[in-house]
Amino acid sequence: MRGFFQRNAFLLRFALLSSFMGISVGLAKFTTTLYALHLGAQGGWLAAIAGAQSVGILFMSIPVGFWVERLGPARLFVSGSLVMGALYAAIPLLPHTLFLVALTALISFVMPLRFVSLNTVFMAALERIGHARAGWQRGAHMAGMFLLGPMLAAGVVALLGHAGSYWLIAAMFVLTARLSSSVLSQHTHTPPRAGAARLSMRQSVRALWREPEIRVLAMQECAIQAIHMYYAFYMVVIAVQELGLPALGAGSLVAVQGSAFVATLIFLGPLLTWLGPLRTVLASVSAVTLAALLLAWASTTGWLWVGGVVLGAGLGLLQMHTLTQFAHVGARLGRGRVSGLSALAGPCGGFVGGLLGGTLGTVVGLQAVFLLFVPVFWWLGWHAYRESTRPTMFLI
Repeated sequence: MRGFFQRNAFLLRFALLSSFMGISVGLAKFTTTLYALHLGAQGGWLAAIAGAQSVGILFMSIPVGFWVERLGPARLFVSGSLVMGALYAAIPLLPHTLFLVALTALISFVMPLRFVSLNTVFMAALERIGHARAGWQRGAHMAGMFLLGPMLAAGVVALLGHAGSYWLIAAMFVLTARLSSSVLSQHTHTPPRAGAARLSMRQSVRALWREPEIRVLAMQECAIQAIHMYYAFYMVVIAVQELGLPALGAGSLVAVQGSAFVATLIFLGPLLTWLGPLRTVLASVSAVTLAALLLAWASTTGWLWVGGVVLGAGLGLLQMHTLTQFAHVGARLGRGRVSGLSALAGPCGGFVGGLLGGTLGTVVGLQAVFLLFVPVFWWLGWHAYRESTRPTMFLI
């Protein structure tokens, strides 16, 4: 056992840091949903709050990727954690929905300083710890974000109130900045080559986007995060407002999907090698399609649980594929910029997923919106099959 800890010391520290970060983010997201309902937010306001969680990431992910290459990840991660802690502490100072939307949007502008930096470090680490463990970092983060965070949130809000919950979240972000040194100090920062440094950000992004595997991976990441965001945010609303469940019951629905997602990321890494890239994509698309149908037509909590489990497993499988492929591409084209682009693709999907509930959800119903994801994932599967004869599309 001691030998295991010594061999995997870096990976375990990284997983613990990612898990703690995930708990703080999951606690923040669930608390924000409950606080929004407490303030009386409905329809368009709920959509605005959900969208505000991603809007800043759309603008900042790519610039932060280039800053990481030039400045290194450590200072950006620490500064981002401290600023986010201050913003979360300020949310309860003015109990108004517009103020909640504004500060949530500001937080989203700072968020890439943390996760783009950490993703860059992990991409580099995969070269020595092995790509079969590509899902560990995301799995640990999601364990906190979609499992532990939501499970704790209802009890924390009941114990501390909404204001106390936000102040606890702020303290956790500050503590993350202190804990990060044991992981980030292991990363050796190498500034970009002179030729690459002279390229403007626009030129570099255009060069990246010309790579066919980048476009495919970006579309997959976008779809993953779109349905993730929709499920994580609106399943709480569905459970509380339409099924009459208490906050703890709503949190369990989010947690069960997160559990399946995390378990897939951590334990099923070797499955990617056995299936191969194409069959991995097709298997995951089939699972997500089935889950979307179950979630759209479920009339009981039990079927929602089943749909959440299938959705988490399918998305976990597809997420491992995208993480592995992004790491391969990043080693060739630059980890910071590839990490920034991948960090942009996910929130683009999250932004769309957050807006769906307040727009189409008010017309067709929140559960029926899950049906809209079916053709999206069908298209991803068809596209992967069509392009499977091109050797540059899949690298493993």
